[in-house]
Amino acid sequence: MGVLAELRAREPLFHRWELGTTRSHFEAMTTEDFWEVGVSGRAYSREYVLDVLEERYRQSEADVWETNDFYCRRIGLDVYLLTYTLRQGERVTRRSTLWEHTTGQWKVLYHQGTVAADTQPRTSG
Repeated sequence: MGVLAELRAREPLFHRWELGTTRSHFEAMTTEDFWEVGVSGRAYSREYVLDVLEERYRQSEADVWETNDFYCRRIGLDVYLLTYTLRQGERVTRRSTLWEHTTGQWKVLYHQGTVAADTQPRTSG
């Protein structure tokens, strides 16, 4: 399987029940210095994200979502930038995730979500 297909199967990040729903699962898929910028524009530490995810999965069922417009670019030795569009109900966000392939597994370095002003696919230039 190619890198794009492997990473596409792991997104949207933290929404794939089949990849795990416990804190230890999320710890295993993120680097120790992982952080993210949410759709609010706020920066969140790994510990904060893990706390929120732990609570979310304790209280809820799987959410309904749709992804498209995936693009993957290698940006360093075993580091890839994956971008895509995520639709959750009426909310549409553009997502970016930095993935690192190390010791035979994928780990997330950074993630960001931004509310989309439009829903048109990515264009060149």
